[in-house]
Amino acid sequence: MSSAYPIRTQPITLRQLKFFAQKLSALFEPGDTLLLEGGLGAGKTTFVQFIAGNLEIGNDQYVSSPSFSLLHEYSGTLQVFHMDLYRLTDEDDVEAAGLLDYLEHHGLCLIEWPERLGTEKPDNYLLIEINIPDSEHRTLTLTACGPSWKKRHSKLISIVDQMNQQIA
Repeated sequence: MSSAYPIRTQPITLRQLKFFAQKLSALFEPGDTLLLEGGLGAGKTTFVQFIAGNLEIGNDQYVSSPSFSLLHEYSGTLQVFHMDLYRLTDEDDVEAAGLLDYLEHHGLCLIEWPERLGTEKPDNYLLIEINIPDSEHRTLTLTACGPSWKKRHSKLISIVDQMNQQIA
């Protein structure tokens, strides 16, 4: 899998993360996949909530972590498939749960704990690693994988530059 070089942010606030989600949402195309890595409490589900708001997913579709159900579906300007693979062990568990079918979709697939996919990762995805340098900030590392996301790499750089200019 070829990927563009990673883009790293400076430490950002929750407000900047929300700004990033807004700008990133404007780049989405049907069939996109975002892989969200980060420890417990890193802000993966919060990030998904920000994206949902930008995709006109109404309050009647409360976005929460699908840790126990494994998958939540939401309808907005794009159909959103939000997976949380934390409780699964590996790609065999993901396949047995029937989740691989959602990787071939026409909406937006957001996957928390994507390392459980193993070799079943899609051909095109944006990997977003969320780290916690302190209680008030997060850092992001973005890696565009596959031709679909690589063609948007310069736009990702521009969004990160705009976000970094936001007053914390």
